Amino acid sequence: MLIFFILFAIFILFYINKLTNTLCLVREIPEDRQTKVFRTINVLITILLVSSYIEILFAKH
Repeated sequence: MLIFFILFAIFILFYINKLTNTLCLVREIPEDRQTKVFRTINVLITILLVSSYIEILFAKH
């Protein structure tokens, strides 16, 4: 279960970063702000994935 979830999380993070890059290009966000956008989105998605894993972990018991 853990291996599957880690692979799933890596895929989700990769895809979200791809979508974020597209957003930055379409909205013409300046280079200096892109770092903040990527960092914020990555932190929020990581929190979401960790909380989802914890919920799945405790739902089994």
